[in-house]
Amino acid sequence: MDEAQGTASRRAAMRLLDAVLRKGLPLEAALDAAARDLARADDRAFAHAIAAETLRRLPDLDALIDSATKQRLPDDAKARFALRIALVQALAMGTPPHAAIATALPLVEGGPRRLVHGVFGSLMRRKAGLPEVPTLPSRIGDRWERNWGAKVAEAAARLLAVPPPLDLCFPPATVPEVEGLSLMPGHLRLPSRTAVAGLTGYGEGKWWVQDVAASIPARLLGGGEGRTALDLCAAPGGKTMQLASAGFRVTAVDASESRLARLAENLARTGLTADVVAADVMRWEPAEPVDAILLDAPCSATGIFRRHPEVLHRVRDRTVAELAEGQKAMLARAARWLKPGGTLVYSVCSLEPEEGERVAGALLASGGNLRLVPPEPGELPREVPVPGGCVRTLPGLWLEQGGADGFFVARFRRT
Repeated sequence: MDEAQGTASRRAAMRLLDAVLRKGLPLEAALDAAARDLARADDRAFAHAIAAETLRRLPDLDALIDSATKQRLPDDAKARFALRIALVQALAMGTPPHAAIATALPLVEGGPRRLVHGVFGSLMRRKAGLPEVPTLPSRIGDRWERNWGAKVAEAAARLLAVPPPLDLCFPPATVPEVEGLSLMPGHLRLPSRTAVAGLTGYGEGKWWVQDVAASIPARLLGGGEGRTALDLCAAPGGKTMQLASAGFRVTAVDASESRLARLAENLARTGLTADVVAADVMRWEPAEPVDAILLDAPCSATGIFRRHPEVLHRVRDRTVAELAEGQKAMLARAARWLKPGGTLVYSVCSLEPEEGERVAGALLASGGNLRLVPPEPGELPREVPVPGGCVRTLPGLWLEQGGADGFFVARFRRT
């Protein structure tokens, strides 16, 4: 990679960080625009990696920068962004310091290059380093400690320090041809950064990638035996494939056509079938009642912070409250589509009780025709917590085996 290419990747990383920290966008949504000048896939991947690692380490990077400046740089100053990018490469990504600063200085062209060079050099000379366990942003760290306790917040910080493992999901009764750790039936865990495409069975569609916690909601619907099921907010399709492979006749509904294209690709690769509908759940209705509904509702996604560290910085209390209200409306609407005796599973990949526990509680308190059905013995591993009859996975679950995403799952049956 020559200097021009290297600087272009860093400039894309700066755009990504600005999109997350100033505009509140997800990394994936901002990538195309931020990396518009990068033709090579590995340059785009490197820009994404720099931005993601910076977001994992942001409080600690900023603490280093502040320790070496007489006056605190504004949060949105180009000099601070350039220093974050240079420091995270030198201290966390193995980039030689001279290369890290040489490719970052052009990012402040016409600005305080001498300041950036001086601060970086001062920190390198004093052999500054980042802590082994990252510091969570105080706003979210304090909230998680308040809601779940100090041990959970500490576990979250530990999980943030390392790339998450690769989890594979298999159809029922499948004998995996890949070696790994099984935390549940139909699940295998492989080391982080394992190349997916090169694994046995990928091309033949014998499995799909899905975090072990994300596989719990569909598991609670059991075997399909030809029954009808709706997978609402279905893309990119892991839960759809679970339901189809379990024998359900699935209709997968999602508002995003681009994400549904990925779902269709996954179905084609695995040889599984489902009716795919591009529609807003709040405007669409099924032709007739169904036996089962899985609503993995839009949420703050704070439970998937390991893979998407931007959620630690872009989610605000107001956002959580608005999303919770949307989930209540979606649940109330979906519940009307169940046959008598039908099952509804509601889930969110969130660590905020306002979205999970309180939304489920509001549904039960509304006095409708749904009753909570807790997991039965043997449905889930014994170590999966089921407080109050609902599933709640937190940082700390399977911590020594690589952890799991944060999820809330509740199962209801129509009377």
